[in-house]
Amino acid sequence: MLHLSQLAGDLTRSLREHLRPLLAYHLFFTVLATAVLLPAMAWTLTNLLKQLGRPVITNSELLDILLTPFGILWLLAAIGLSFLILYLQQAGMILVAIRPRDNHYHLAGEALWSTLRRLPGLAGLVVLQVGTHLLLILPLALTVGWLYSLFLGGLEPSYVQRIRPPALWLFLAVSLPVVVIWISLAATLYFRWILALPALMLENLSPRAALTRSHHLTRGRRRHIAVAVIALLLVIIALPVIVSTALDRLGTPLLWLLPERNAVLIPAMLAYVSGYVLLTLAITFLGIAANSLLAACLYLRLAHRETRPPTPPASAHPGLLAWGVEITVLVFAFSQASLIVNSFELRDEVQITAHRGSSFSAPENTLAAIDQAILHGADYVEVDVRLTADEQPVLFHDRSLQRLTGDPRNLRDLTWEELQHFDVGSWFGDAFVGERIPSLDEALKRTRHQGSLMIELKPDPGRELALVEVVLDSLERENRARARCREESKDAARCGGPDVRDEVLMATMSPALVREIEARESRLHTTLLAQFVLPGTLDRTSFDALGLRHNRISESEIQAAQRYGYELHTWTVNDRTRMSQLIDLGVDNIITDRPDLLSELLADRRELSDGALLLVKLRNWLRS
Repeated sequence: MLHLSQLAGDLTRSLREHLRPLLAYHLFFTVLATAVLLPAMAWTLTNLLKQLGRPVITNSELLDILLTPFGILWLLAAIGLSFLILYLQQAGMILVAIRPRDNHYHLAGEALWSTLRRLPGLAGLVVLQVGTHLLLILPLALTVGWLYSLFLGGLEPSYVQRIRPPALWLFLAVSLPVVVIWISLAATLYFRWILALPALMLENLSPRAALTRSHHLTRGRRRHIAVAVIALLLVIIALPVIVSTALDRLGTPLLWLLPERNAVLIPAMLAYVSGYVLLTLAITFLGIAANSLLAACLYLRLAHRETRPPTPPASAHPGLLAWGVEITVLVFAFSQASLIVNSFELRDEVQITAHRGSSFSAPENTLAAIDQAILHGADYVEVDVRLTADEQPVLFHDRSLQRLTGDPRNLRDLTWEELQHFDVGSWFGDAFVGERIPSLDEALKRTRHQGSLMIELKPDPGRELALVEVVLDSLERENRARARCREESKDAARCGGPDVRDEVLMATMSPALVREIEARESRLHTTLLAQFVLPGTLDRTSFDALGLRHNRISESEIQAAQRYGYELHTWTVNDRTRMSQLIDLGVDNIITDRPDLLSELLADRRELSDGALLLVKLRNWLRS
């Protein structure tokens, strides 16, 4: 019988005995994967995506592609290559752990060489083991998809997300047993084949024979194996959480006690970040190594009925290779910390865009929300524009009136006059009873002398060009109104600029509409909104700004924006901490439901000294 305490002892002893060669192999493999395997996988997938001939920037576009034969092959290739890299790393660590502690100079190199020689067998194991699990997902996906269409297919996603109707809970209740059954079957299969990798590497078996061998070894012991695996998984998950919390609660507050002198502050920050990098590397290594060693220890106990090899004498030395590895890690950590510190710019600004107006303070896409956004210091007020049945541009986000008014009809089926009978403010609060759906002309007039609009086009299928045309007509009418205002008014400042096209931003999720706007009005600034960007599918020279969901903002996206010369906008950010992180990443525009919170944050940052602002930036980097 397997005992958790025995496995824990085996794992700890094996990690202690082979720590330095395991670390050396981890670094060898990381360099190989970073320099060869991962770039090759990225290059292959990028070139495959280029064959699509169109950008992929929304969930619906991605789903459409993934459901094609090309998309299925692409997805399978990406999953297979990812698991192959994982199997290669675990296989090498198993080979290191299974060997006695002799000849430490060559252990890591020999393990890497042996692993690469077994590449065809490992690839076959990935196809069989991972492929079976993927096939098991297929009936789950079909069943859950059918249930979704049955219960929620006729409802708009934004309505489901915000209102959470009874149909949503019914869908979740019916789907839960299906998911539980799938988890049970997948877990049973996983624990049946958990020793296939060590069997393939240590007994030189074929992939199919390795799966059979694992099934034989684990028969009758899977419950004990599951307890050990889950216990280790909990430790691996808890360790980074504990370390990060300890640093945030204990270490980071000490930074505020440093004197406001760069001669002291910069070296201290460099040392702190270096330590953080080292801890991150160490935790990553321990998680990967512990998972691999558990498989090795399980295999030894179940296959040979013996404990791990005896501990080597204390006189044994790991050799120069391990010392070289440790020095490499230290140099890497300090160089990374230096790059981080030197990359910060102490003074930075960001534009504030109020999402659907100040929609935490007033009902969205109303004149009241626009007024609140201007009051809260927004540079731009983002509004959603749709076409009515009589082709009037109005401010409204959803396809139907269900969420805000309870009327299930679509806005495109109602005329401007009919829409004036709907109250879109009472749902928000008594203070806004009677708020109506405004026209784009009213919104442009409201922001004439203060603030500007970000106009997001929400076209109905087949009416894309019509929406562009009426919006451009509204901008032309606004220009004529401004000209009359300057002729009749003594206060020209209240009439706005001479051309509203220099002030507004045109936003859309359609690259085709961006091109259409650029062709018709080159003076207009365009923002392409994307839920994500698949590599190699987007022409990054075709717009003035790219708007990404805030969790898609990364250093690579910042660098791409700088390289191609466009602005980077991010949406929808309502948390002060996340706002601060995005400012320090270098975004140009933050779209938020709470422009007052962002205005307050920017004002607070302007009051900080250089030393205090540097601490804020370092803290944001650590949190990221």
